[in-house]
Amino acid sequence: MKCPFCHHEGLKVTDSREATEMNAIRRRRECLQCSKRFTTFETVELSVQVLKRDGTYEDFQMHKLINGLAAACQHTKISHEQVVALASMITDELMQSQVREISTTELGEIVIRHLQALDPIAYIRFACVYKRFKDLGELEEAIKTIQYKD
Repeated sequence: MKCPFCHHEGLKVTDSREATEMNAIRRRRECLQCSKRFTTFETVELSVQVLKRDGTYEDFQMHKLINGLAAACQHTKISHEQVVALASMITDELMQSQVREISTTELGEIVIRHLQALDPIAYIRFACVYKRFKDLGELEEAIKTIQYKD
């Protein structure tokens, strides 16, 4: 790694912290030549292939998971920080399972399981898109599966 200011290769790390919302390690670095400081983020590359419904493969991308969760959680009690934390938790689950490929169906079931426990409205919104309900009866069945917390 080189200093972004003077391109010198001599650097020292002055601070390291976990950036859990990004599934990364944040490092504060200082150049040994020009003494300027900058921050870097080290992330683990999750090399999981997602098998889409049309038969094509795509690299797993946490930002797509965050976007899908954010759409389902919009106007609910779930904050954006909670959405990012949930996406990080799901990503960690995939990493720990050490799968090399996962279908959108399997991934959707993981998301459904987490959302069902978290918020009924977010769960139903996600289920409507993910399960592609064809009629009102399918939606009613999904609503019946919700376990309300008292």
